[in-house]
Amino acid sequence: MEIQRTIYVLAVPDLEKSAEFFRNVLDFTIHEIGDQGWRMFARDNCRIMAGHCPDAIRPSELGDHSYFGYFVVDDVDDYYGMVTSKGAEIIKPLKSEKWGMREFGVRTIDGHRIMIGQDLEE
Repeated sequence: MEIQRTIYVLAVPDLEKSAEFFRNVLDFTIHEIGDQGWRMFARDNCRIMAGHCPDAIRPSELGDHSYFGYFVVDDVDDYYGMVTSKGAEIIKPLKSEKWGMREFGVRTIDGHRIMIGQDLEE
């Protein structure tokens, strides 16, 4: 058995605002998937299915459970510059860590938290 890919699934209170954030700030493309209450956010090998759930607990109220993903990229400094120039809320500044990653954290418009990092070469 081999895991061939991963897709994150998120409940979001406002699907249009979430799609706008992922498109305009994180540079994802947004795709209809045949159900009015769902969208697929895509960038490179990352896929996020977002479902419109206005009555669900807000991600910002989930505390530590609002982290949903760690994106490993090939140029974290460039991506950090891009998302900060577009007004992303940074929850952890860009930093090289002792565990071998150069990383930063961002909070989505809904309150989900994402870590974004790059392997440090030895």
